Amino acid sequence: MQKFLLQGLLRSALTEQAPTPDATSMAELGYTLERTARQKLGRSLSIREVDAGSCNGCELEIHALNNAYYDVERFGLRFVASPRHADVLLVTGPVTKNMREALERTYAATPDPKWVIAVGDCAFDGGVFCESYACIGAVAKVVPVDLHIRGCPPDPTTLLKGLIAFVETMS
Repeated sequence: MQKFLLQGLLRSALTEQAPTPDATSMAELGYTLERTARQKLGRSLSIREVDAGSCNGCELEIHALNNAYYDVERFGLRFVASPRHADVLLVTGPVTKNMREALERTYAATPDPKWVIAVGDCAFDGGVFCESYACIGAVAKVVPVDLHIRGCPPDPTTLLKGLIAFVETMS
């Protein structure tokens, strides 16, 4: 046991490097999203994130949008705790049999107009879990989907670009 403790103390940290700061492009993406959302909705965009049975890779990237590096709240993008306050449902993962009813109830609780964005390859077609006995499959099999953001998992910049593309097309 002492051997492992000493190895842990003497070894350097095994972490990834932070992304190279490109503050101007991130700010430009964010301001484009904020401006477009205010033009289309007259206010900021409220999002309810729903995990329908994923591996949590997409959730890590979605949660990164709220960290100090990306800080999307400054652009008027906000995550809400209740589907009753949401404009958009951001659904990750393949829909499992146990989460089907919860996703349907969340969709029903979201006021009109409502939109659904499926995030990640698993939400698009079931991904690596598509053959599982516990999975129904793609999000589109359970609720209507307005946009798919592909990736395994999609990085925060891709998520922002997808949200901008979505907001620009909403009517």
